[in-house]
This record gives sequence, C-alpha cells and structure tokens, in this order.
Amino acid sequence: MMLKTIGTNKQEKLIGQCIKGNRKAQFELYKQHSKTLYNASLRIVQDTQEAEDIMQEAFLTAFEKLDTYQGEVPIGAWLRRIAVNRSLDALRKRKLDFEVQDEIKDEPEEYEPEPNVNIDIKTIKKCVDQLPDNYRTVLTLYLLEGYDHEEISTILKISNSTSRSQYARARKKLQTFIREELAQTAI
Repeated sequence: MMLKTIGTNKQEKLIGQCIKGNRKAQFELYKQHSKTLYNASLRIVQDTQEAEDIMQEAFLTAFEKLDTYQGEVPIGAWLRRIAVNRSLDALRKRKLDFEVQDEIKDEPEEYEPEPNVNIDIKTIKKCVDQLPDNYRTVLTLYLLEGYDHEEISTILKISNSTSRSQYARARKKLQTFIREELAQTAI
C-alpha cells in the first residue's frame, strides 16, 4: 500500500492495521467515521434502519477494499463516498425515477428575501423530508454532501441539466414547504 501524504502517520498506521485484519484497528476506524456515514446515508434514504444497514455494509465493503485506498483523499471522504453510493443503490432498488430532461435551460434561481425569521433545524428537516425522493436526493447531494452537478449527473446517471433542474425545483418546493410550515406555526 502506497499512501500519498494526505493523512497523518497515526492514520496511515491505523489503515495499515485495518488492511492486515486487525479488529481493534477496524473498530477504531468505525468509531471515528460511523456517525458521518450514518448521517450521510440517512439524508438520502430517509429510513433509520436502512441507513444503519447501509452504514454497516459500507464498512464491510471498505474493509474488503481498503488495500485499494490510495490516500488521494482523506479516509473519511473515501468512506463517505462508499456510503453515499450504497445509499443511492438502495434508492435505485426502489426504482427512483428522475425526470429525464436533456435540453432544459437552467431555471433562474428565484430568491425572495425573507424577513428576519428564525427557522429551527427540525422545521427545515421536516420540510426536506416532505420532498419527493428525486428532489431530496439531488438537494442532499448538492447542499449537504458537497457534490457538484457534474458529479451528481454521473452518480445518478442523469444529464447535468436534469441535475440542475431537479435542484432548482427542489429548492423552490422546499421554500414553499417552509413558508407553509411557518404560516401554520404563526397561527
């Protein structure tokens, strides 16, 4: 294994021990990254049990393939990518349909400044959870996981313009849900 100089010596030793099958080292790597992988998966699949299963499967896959890890990105990013891919596979099994629209012009982002309104994270999460799977997936990958539209289009096997339009529609629908939620709580 030839790791590039992305990690610390301690991290490289831990990875080396994991490759050798050291269970304590594998558990340590698990402890360091399990919450991140679980949360990334949960944001995509929206099911706690499924997210837990996916996180476990992601670690099993990672431990099997750890000898292919080159150290080009931090180990946490490498593990997260495995979990995200597993989560997207789970959505595909549900036959998630993304609108295929090859020649959609980018929809202009409509920004309506809101008055100073405090919105708690639970309200935002509730509204994100209401989004259709295709919208929520693109929004999550873009905003929370940090993928760009080109990466999203490759991961989801959709066109770049479809990724952009799904994201724009997700934002618009999310804004509507948040306004409705705020109107209900104001009553």
